[in-house]
Amino acid sequence: MELIAQFWDLFVHLDKHLGDVIGAYGAWTYLLLFIIVFCETGLVVTPILPGDSLLFAAGALAATGALNAVYLFGLLAVAAIAGDTVNYAIGKSIGPRVFRENIRFIKREYLFRTQEFYHRHGGKTIFLARFVPIIRTFAPFVAGVGTMTYRRFVAYNVFGGVVWTGLFIFAGFYFGSLPAVKENFTLVILAIIFISIMPILIEYLRHRRQRASGQKGSATL
Repeated sequence: MELIAQFWDLFVHLDKHLGDVIGAYGAWTYLLLFIIVFCETGLVVTPILPGDSLLFAAGALAATGALNAVYLFGLLAVAAIAGDTVNYAIGKSIGPRVFRENIRFIKREYLFRTQEFYHRHGGKTIFLARFVPIIRTFAPFVAGVGTMTYRRFVAYNVFGGVVWTGLFIFAGFYFGSLPAVKENFTLVILAIIFISIMPILIEYLRHRRQRASGQKGSATL
């Protein structure tokens, strides 16, 4: 049981342990990164996996020669695009049922929040959601449930997957080797995570404020 817990901690926090993983497994690290990015974008039940911070950390290590940045970019862009494609297909097949029933391991709150995001931004959600954790995992699923055609979905999916992976990998590659970043790498990763979840936090606070205003208005009436 302890071994499983250790493996899960490594899997979920790979962005912090990536240097050790490369030292232990070498080229197999590419496969592990592919699986994590694919699962984070492709499986509705794994929104807690690292995304932005993992790409940045991988890019930073590529700058040291431990990984190849071009291979990383190509491989993980494919993982992100394939993950969203699978997620869209899952939404097509079981999506309507998830909105009607409570299904274990899937938080309906995240689904409804993503649905609101989708209604507000339309097809651009597939691109914009790449930069918003949790929403990123649920957006292709909701698109599959809705009326977005696969042809339209593919265009946003490919563009978003390439821009998202390229932005964070090469940001890590070019800025991760700066002395200030290397000396405070954990803080930088935490800052990336915090910035990534800011849109969700802002949306949550806005939603609470609107709900509170509505309750006040009802009480006044």
